[in-house]
Amino acid sequence: MKQLQKFFPHALAILGFVLVSTLYFFPVLQGKQIFQSDIAQYTGMAKEQNDFRATHHEEPYWTNSAFGGMPTYQLGAKYPHDYVGAIDDVLRFLPRPADYLFLYFLSFYVLMLVLKTDPLKAFFGAVAFGFSTYLIIILGVGHNAKAHAIAYMPMVVAGFIMVFQRRYIVGGLLTMFAVALEVNANHFQMTFYLLILLLILSGYFIYEGIKSKEYKALLCSIGTLVGVGIIAIGTNATNLLATVEYAKYSTRGTSDLSFNPDGSKKTTNLGMTYDYITEYSYGIAESFNLIAPRLFGGSNNEKIGTDSSMYEFMISQGVPESQAADSVTAMPTYWGDQPIVSAPAYIGAVVFFLGILALFIDERKIKYAFLGGAILTLMLSWGKNFPALTNFCIDHIPMYNKFRAVSSIQVILELCFPVLAIMGLQSFFKLEKEKQLKPLLQSGAVGLGLIIVLFLCKSMFNFSGASDSYLIQSYGPSFVDALKADRKSLYSADLLRSGFFILISAGTLWLFIKNRIAQNTAIILVGLFMVSDLFFVDKNYVSNKDFISAREVEVPFQETPADAKILEDPTNYRVFDIQGLMQARTSYFHKAIGGYSAVKPQRMQQLFDYQIAKNNLEILNMLNVKYVIQTDKEGKEYPIINPDHNGNAWFVDQVLPVNNSDGEMKALDKFNSKKVAVINVNDFSEIKNKAFAKDSSATITLDSYLPNDLKYTSNNSKEGLAVFSEMYYEKGWKALIDGRETSIIRADYALRAIAVPPGKHSIEFKFEPQVVKTGSTITLVSCVGMLFLLVGGIYFERKKQVGDKR
Repeated sequence: MKQLQKFFPHALAILGFVLVSTLYFFPVLQGKQIFQSDIAQYTGMAKEQNDFRATHHEEPYWTNSAFGGMPTYQLGAKYPHDYVGAIDDVLRFLPRPADYLFLYFLSFYVLMLVLKTDPLKAFFGAVAFGFSTYLIIILGVGHNAKAHAIAYMPMVVAGFIMVFQRRYIVGGLLTMFAVALEVNANHFQMTFYLLILLLILSGYFIYEGIKSKEYKALLCSIGTLVGVGIIAIGTNATNLLATVEYAKYSTRGTSDLSFNPDGSKKTTNLGMTYDYITEYSYGIAESFNLIAPRLFGGSNNEKIGTDSSMYEFMISQGVPESQAADSVTAMPTYWGDQPIVSAPAYIGAVVFFLGILALFIDERKIKYAFLGGAILTLMLSWGKNFPALTNFCIDHIPMYNKFRAVSSIQVILELCFPVLAIMGLQSFFKLEKEKQLKPLLQSGAVGLGLIIVLFLCKSMFNFSGASDSYLIQSYGPSFVDALKADRKSLYSADLLRSGFFILISAGTLWLFIKNRIAQNTAIILVGLFMVSDLFFVDKNYVSNKDFISAREVEVPFQETPADAKILEDPTNYRVFDIQGLMQARTSYFHKAIGGYSAVKPQRMQQLFDYQIAKNNLEILNMLNVKYVIQTDKEGKEYPIINPDHNGNAWFVDQVLPVNNSDGEMKALDKFNSKKVAVINVNDFSEIKNKAFAKDSSATITLDSYLPNDLKYTSNNSKEGLAVFSEMYYEKGWKALIDGRETSIIRADYALRAIAVPPGKHSIEFKFEPQVVKTGSTITLVSCVGMLFLLVGGIYFERKKQVGDKR
């Protein structure tokens, strides 16, 4: 009975999380789904894979619907023995995206309990963490994997801390499961950022352990974390190994080319350039958005209302009132350093105030580890605006140069500050009343003082945005003047707003000190201020209007007359949508050479940059692009047939040998792909001195098509080199001639080719990635190991509890 009573507050908290999650995303109860732009793109990219899975009840691990062909490892491939994923499905039982919001809450609540926080404060802290504006915005746009990984971060930190607190069994088990779930979320950039925080926490605990000379405990903690970490990573071995294998062939890998598309010499061989990595760099002054949301204008599509200067300007220009009212619901008020911003990264004024309170009042030194994590990741988010630190990390920190959008590292700050806030709130109420007033006044002075300083600094800013020159050209200088006036209004209004929330929160705690209100009343009021502050900001950017019918989400793209015309052709070919090169709509209906992915195949991207962008139509021919979708003057799409496309496969007359990747790419500038195959003979020396030929009637025909299994029949009286309009990928593909395996050669920089003996033959390409087989074995063994550790841990923990009672 006592155990049930002990668990009751936690049960109420969990129920509260369920209610808050579903009420915030209330339309999910009506069967509606949120429209997420990135998920719509993913649906287009994964269409062929999902159709194959539904029909054949297995995984293809390859799709030809995007970028000419690529592995599905980062397109939602399902791997054998993914038992961790099954556990995750149980935890995410709510409709999406309420499931991710619930995970935010639950995970942070666990961390708060580990930090000795009572359930009520932990509840409000968890809701405040989940309502951090950035965490809500990524759900709105469809960064589900990112949200998924962020959601498990606090739970990983909780287990990590428990292990260093010498709770080896419970802490080790929690860490093992949390890390397994974190890695399973499959957003390695977020996991990498989490490792930075864990390193900072490790430094703190190691320092404390050495200082107190508790070397044995320290070694036990490190040993426990290493052991459970290996098991947790092992349970995700298939995905990890497949991702590592593919990464070097993607745009995240290094490039073999020594020159740029314009012919200039490359200064780096990184797959991603410095400018690309740091494109989304947070402005240093823009960092104050964290405590006043629209200090730098909010977003690129901000709702400013009919009491704005822009509305008055439009009316003065003769714009009808209804049209002007519609226009001011989405204005480009953002004037910070980033190219596009959907919403400010706002942690909450009350969260900030309470975090400062923790620094004055909480005696636990771990607060400095969280503060250090917040400060370091804030500086890293500045990217190119703080080149000394950013350049050092790109050049010397392993993996750092594999990730872009450096501003997103602020997720660590958005975790650390709510932790500090609740530590501050918890410590405040533990302190004797006569000692509470001074730290309250100090933290209030810091918070309100910063607001006042920002008010005084208003005249230092010009409120000009990067896109203003374009807006002046399009709409005139008076339009931008009105926009600047609204930016100034937003700046002042949100400073006043944040100051108000800090003031009423501090005032509530002061009332408690003066015995005007009870402790729980003060906690609830401050908690409500903290949550409502964030809630109303979030609703400006993600609200019920973003929900549509489930059918519209499941089928995000509608067939156009151009699509219908192309689909009348039953043969196997590719489509090039000139206007939609960087989106997945075309992939939803056709086999496209474009697509939408953060990990595009590098060689396909290079074909775009070095050849297709320069109107080299021969590249389209060799890629078997039969249809090109263009747009007429009225904006209507129409397909054009490319009569010169090469088809699915062909024999060439000769091989043009080159010695490196530069030679391969340059040879594509002017060549006849139907007659000549460009081969890097340093990589494929087996054909260096071989002669190939074809007779006048030589043919290769595609007999059957599956994305992972293509069958051909060839007929040639001479030994020939057959080139296939399929993307070359070194790992996993097998070529069989009459059932006997033969080597695959890379031709024309990106295609497959094989040497075919004289006569008539059956040729088959099968995708059977060894990495999936190896990874699945490791995953199964690791999951069994996890099960044994769980059973053993429960047994020893119960035995220990019985012993303690005796």
